[in-house]
Amino acid sequence: MGTALVYHEDMTAARLLWDDPECEIECPERLTTALERLQQRGLEQRCLQLAAREASEAELGLVHSPEYVALVRGTQALGTGELQTLSGQYDAVYFHPSTFHCARLAVGAALQLVDAVLAGAVRNGLALVRPPGHHSQRAAANGFCVFNNVAIAARHAQRQHGLHRILIVDWDVHHGQGIQYIFEDDPSVLYFSWHRYEHGRFWPYLRESDADAVGQGPGLGFTVNLPWNQFNPELVLVSAGFDSAIGDPEGQMQATPECFAHLTQLLQVLAGGRVCAVLEGGYHLESLSQSVCMMVQALLGDPAPPLLGPMVPHGSALESIQSVRVAQAPHWMSLQQQGVAPVLSPSPYSPEGRPSSLLLTRRPEFKAAATQDVAALSSLLDQPRLNPTPPVRTAVALAAPDAALALPSDVLCEEGSAPQEETQAWARPHEALAQDRALTALGKVLYLLDRILDGQVSSGIAVTPACAAAATLDVAIRCGLSHGAQRLLCLAVGQLDRPPDLTDDGRNLWLNIGGKEAAALSMFHVSVPLPGTTGGFLSCVLALVLPLAYSFQPDLVLVALGPAHGLRDPQAALLAALLRGPAGGRVLALVDEESTPQLAVVLARVLHGEAAPSLGPFSMASPEDVQALMQLRGQLEPRWKMLQVASEAGGPGSG
Repeated sequence: MGTALVYHEDMTAARLLWDDPECEIECPERLTTALERLQQRGLEQRCLQLAAREASEAELGLVHSPEYVALVRGTQALGTGELQTLSGQYDAVYFHPSTFHCARLAVGAALQLVDAVLAGAVRNGLALVRPPGHHSQRAAANGFCVFNNVAIAARHAQRQHGLHRILIVDWDVHHGQGIQYIFEDDPSVLYFSWHRYEHGRFWPYLRESDADAVGQGPGLGFTVNLPWNQFNPELVLVSAGFDSAIGDPEGQMQATPECFAHLTQLLQVLAGGRVCAVLEGGYHLESLSQSVCMMVQALLGDPAPPLLGPMVPHGSALESIQSVRVAQAPHWMSLQQQGVAPVLSPSPYSPEGRPSSLLLTRRPEFKAAATQDVAALSSLLDQPRLNPTPPVRTAVALAAPDAALALPSDVLCEEGSAPQEETQAWARPHEALAQDRALTALGKVLYLLDRILDGQVSSGIAVTPACAAAATLDVAIRCGLSHGAQRLLCLAVGQLDRPPDLTDDGRNLWLNIGGKEAAALSMFHVSVPLPGTTGGFLSCVLALVLPLAYSFQPDLVLVALGPAHGLRDPQAALLAALLRGPAGGRVLALVDEESTPQLAVVLARVLHGEAAPSLGPFSMASPEDVQALMQLRGQLEPRWKMLQVASEAGGPGSG
């Protein structure tokens, strides 16, 4: 299965027919520029291309009133003056004689994408559409949006495909109040939005855009204004707005294009990878097109480029997250376990405010700084070209050749080995590597490692003898550091001890899952027991492993599954999938030969970009696991800023 790209050139027909500085940025070039960039990068050709169809009026009626649909239908016969008068009755909206056709195509594109994903024709995809939809309400256009594309797609998935749990993630810089209103009393749809709010001073200027809007009636807790794996969605819909991207005149934020690749990659571990993205906002043409390309690359399974710059969360973002945790805790057991404390909101007149934007920084003087930002913007948008994708995405060195039959066809089964003299030199200090079988396996590991470090291969998997697992890992760490890795993260699972003479020089971070107790022996030597429940494992990965990995910013990740590692195959797959992000996809997994026969194949699939298998039924973390994790985070927060919570951030407006 691949990635669908749904588009129709007729969606470029609608355009502004009169002078309106507020609306002129929603232009046809938003689509044509993005499509041209996808074509230039060879990404369109890698997708299954689907021509959008018009949604029927019955499909529009899944969300919108018959009277409103009739009103929009009637715009086809109106003159320019009448269109302008009607448009003036709504907030930031313009109509064109082609609007009804374009808007039906936008909805139809979203429906086609959902149908293709849920029928198994593709794994995921992007509907490249306009007009956008997430502000549109049952009987009103709003904020360039005519019909609510994503909301209709969600209702369609429920009615036509029988889905019971749908996650909608909205990362547009503006709150998608239209989606929130439609689903605020529906517990089968979890709406998760992060956006600029600033105490109602940022459009759409609504009190219900704040963190304490959590739904109503049966839907309490299913509106999240800032996703929890506890929800276990069957489908992920993304309202993919790119107006938080650097250079955008609407959002005035600084998210670089690769941020959207990381966000997409994180969502792909949910719902078996069934992710349907639908374009919303984004008004800086170059930034929009680059960001769309990054998202499509991630959907195709390409590794996300590393995030650049210091990984330090802004204080206002931490305050926003804490506010959401407080508001949501009554509705989610996983948050209640963590002992969420109330947080005092800053004054609504605070000069900084509290923008609800995760990992983004507001630019108050954006317009004044726009000219001097041109060079910086150009440099940032050039970054993707400076990080080319390796020619081989995934290579494996398997002990059993017949296991290769279960691999994707474009995974390389590596037969090469490092030169014998080099292998023997690395093996010499280790008695466990003296045996021929262990030496042969080490040669394959070194060969894969060199190919990853020289940019020929993105990720690799090698099987190692159980008796030589620790020695092989020791050699891999030293070889990686001596052959070009500046920062190496080693995630060791099972009975594997940190090499005794490995120094805390800042170049290596050792994280052991499966230790006897939670301990930070140093800021670069961390150990945590393997949690015994699904919830405990997820908390360990999402609240410790991933923040540490992103804080450290490694250029190589070693994942070593040693003897008696205790992970089920889906747990190991989730770890590998998430650790693709911090190092730009450069991951080498070493698998103990006594693991299940299919483990190496499962790891190869997720490192190749496929979705990780389900972890199974959710079970809560034990109180002991929660307490140990919180204490460990407290020890590590001074050094690793991505582990911070609001109380350590210095209050609102800091950072």
